[in-house]
Amino acid sequence: MRRVIAKRRFALNREIEANYRVYLPHDYEEEGTQEWPLVVFLHGAGERGDDSARLEMHGPPKEVAAGRSFPFLLVAPQCPEGSVWIMQKDRVLEILHAVQRQYRVDPRRVYLTGISMGGFGTWEIAMEHQQLFAAIMPICGGGMSWRASQLTQMPIWTFHGSRDDVVPIMYTEEMVRAVKAIGNPIRYTVITDAGHDCWTEVYQRKDVYEWLLAQRLPR
Repeated sequence: MRRVIAKRRFALNREIEANYRVYLPHDYEEEGTQEWPLVVFLHGAGERGDDSARLEMHGPPKEVAAGRSFPFLLVAPQCPEGSVWIMQKDRVLEILHAVQRQYRVDPRRVYLTGISMGGFGTWEIAMEHQQLFAAIMPICGGGMSWRASQLTQMPIWTFHGSRDDVVPIMYTEEMVRAVKAIGNPIRYTVITDAGHDCWTEVYQRKDVYEWLLAQRLPR
């Protein structure tokens, strides 16, 4: 996987610049015809601001920076300092659509994942825009469980560390109960003895990406 330089663009016709980074597979061809899966990664609270290098501190961007190659496009937006992803939903979608316009993205294979603050953002954005994503993978987050009915058909795999003392595990468990109550066979994995940072172990696994890429939106 090779890295495309950090992008900056005006979003939503307002005088606000949005940082994000896009990573392309090694065999992505500029003039090709193949459509590629796209993974959107939402970082945690510690990576907010205007230094896009912070985007490589955790998650799939960290894996790429360490030399790992993925068979999908990866986009990592950056949340402004003092804000949270729930307040930046429109910005995330604007960046997603910009990437879809610029690169050959398979619209049936767009996935959303995030950690901590990004886990909360993953739940909330998916509940509001479930038609855009083939699957979601929120990690150590939570959401408005009374809106879970909007996720009836959404493939979900969620994770939480059993010893998380930053975001209590009950936040994920509440969402899991709500999603199961509407008949969605959600996958839930507790990372035994892990604290808040259970995501390092999760994103190093091979099976989570295999599961994501196996999910597709209906035609």
